[in-house]
Amino acid sequence: MPRILVADDEPDIAQLIARYARREGFDVICVGDGREAVELCRREDFDLIVMDVMMPDTDGFTACKQIRQTKDIPVLMLSARGTEYDKLFGFEVGVDDYVTKPFSPKELMARIKVIIRRHGVPAAPRQEDRLIFGGMEIDLLGHTVTLDGERTDLTAKEYGILVYLAKNKGIVLSRDRILNEVWGYDYFGDDRTVDWQIKLLRGKLGPYRDHIHTIRGVGYKFEA
Repeated sequence: MPRILVADDEPDIAQLIARYARREGFDVICVGDGREAVELCRREDFDLIVMDVMMPDTDGFTACKQIRQTKDIPVLMLSARGTEYDKLFGFEVGVDDYVTKPFSPKELMARIKVIIRRHGVPAAPRQEDRLIFGGMEIDLLGHTVTLDGERTDLTAKEYGILVYLAKNKGIVLSRDRILNEVWGYDYFGDDRTVDWQIKLLRGKLGPYRDHIHTIRGVGYKFEA
């Protein structure tokens, strides 16, 4: 039975999530602040964390960073603030998904199930071990990217987008196709999530950012 940790200082919301998650067959534990979530994750294992941003003592972003120092647990962040800055910051600290309050419990469950499924599925065998574009090298087995011999740290979503674009170089890929491939489901909500992630990705690629072309009104294309 997959285990979910819900960290939210609003008991009604935490219990609502727990009720729906238990109906789907998940084992759920609820805590009321980020500090409790960090301490509990040090002692126990979870398959997913649903965490609110604004909590007393330790906020969700800080808790996420502290947990990721010792454990690789996927995090779905909740927030009443849906600004571009908040979402960008969430993706920068490595959250797997970002849901704005108020939300649909059924949509939330769909996202939770996909994140857990994808996090637990081994990577498919690959025909190539590396993708090389001048001084940029993508190691498909090691899940690393180096620029002129120096490794650059990418989040899981940034890496997934880069690999998907690079393996389909020369092909224009819509935002929906990128969402379905990297997130693994028909995305509920704002497809600018792709734009935000690519903005972060380009910032980390330095001079190699120009490999990723924006196709206005359609999506993105990788050019070697």
